[in-house]
Amino acid sequence: MNEENKSKNVGLKVLVILLIVCILGAGGLLAFKIWKDQSVQEASQNDVEQKAEEPPVAPVVTKKVEIYQGTDRPIAVMIDNHKSAQPHAGLDEAYAVYEIIVEGGESRLMAIFKGKDLAKIGPIRSARHYFLDYALENDAIYVHYGWSPQAERDISKLNVQNVNGLVYSSKDFWRVKDKKAPHNAVTSTKNILTLAKDKKGYRTTSTEEAVLKYTVDEVKLENGVGADTIEIPYSKSNLVKYEYDAETQRYTRYSKGKLQKDWDTDETVTTKNIIITFAKNTTLNDGENKDRQNLDNVKTLNGYYITNGKAIKITCEKTTRAGKTIYRNEAGEEIQVNDGNTFFQICPIDANVKITAKEVTEPEPAE
Repeated sequence: MNEENKSKNVGLKVLVILLIVCILGAGGLLAFKIWKDQSVQEASQNDVEQKAEEPPVAPVVTKKVEIYQGTDRPIAVMIDNHKSAQPHAGLDEAYAVYEIIVEGGESRLMAIFKGKDLAKIGPIRSARHYFLDYALENDAIYVHYGWSPQAERDISKLNVQNVNGLVYSSKDFWRVKDKKAPHNAVTSTKNILTLAKDKKGYRTTSTEEAVLKYTVDEVKLENGVGADTIEIPYSKSNLVKYEYDAETQRYTRYSKGKLQKDWDTDETVTTKNIIITFAKNTTLNDGENKDRQNLDNVKTLNGYYITNGKAIKITCEKTTRAGKTIYRNEAGEEIQVNDGNTFFQICPIDANVKITAKEVTEPEPAE
């Protein structure tokens, strides 16, 4: 009996020990679960608090060039620049305006628009053959009202996609009454695009890059000379002048002694950039004695880039009539141009261009 009691006591002890172990194990598991849940809850709370403390991350905004964007094909319009033709309609809406010498010491303008909806552009005048070079390098539909024999020939020879206002109705190109012919023909961008697409079968979109290398970072030309006033004589009777406004960081344009304003809005014509190119012009011996000009421009020419009150010397390289002109600084690097409109002043090679800075008045010493 004693042996049996001993055996029972041993078995009971083992059972108690196993029971204690089970209880301890279950308690440990429960404690671990509670600890784990509490840790997860604390971590989650910390994440919430951390997120609440951290400021929201602002989205990255990439600046884009505004003056030249989209897939609308440019439109290049010949603009009359005679005194009787001024003021003009639409110059301030053009991303580029080219001014080049024509007969009689006069100059003519070619305004290039992209993605604009303008009810009135003009006065429009006839084509000259060397303007085609700049319409082509901009991949533009060339718009004119008549042409010289040389322009008519080269439009066909170079396969220039053009719209000649002389062959369309007065609904497409019309003459206004507040100016006298031939300085009063106008049209609209809508009419141009309709004629180009529906009548001529031209494409009205383009993926061509701009001629200029625009940048959204402000170009200061720190090493340039002061350029607050620019005077560009095309002839004795045809002086172009620009005055810099430091507040707006733009140049105000004058032509033939007059401040230039828009025909309809009366807004002053201004520009962000000016590019001057010196090119030799000669009188054509075409037998008509009309003093028509030729332009020696497919080569490397000298010039200036002017913006923000400063000017630097540049070269203007054009290797073919349709090829894009490359503008380089004196180090041979292609220049970057401010995001804004540009007036290209292609003037006579011997033009006495004056670029001057404002005189800074020193304060008088205190007595």
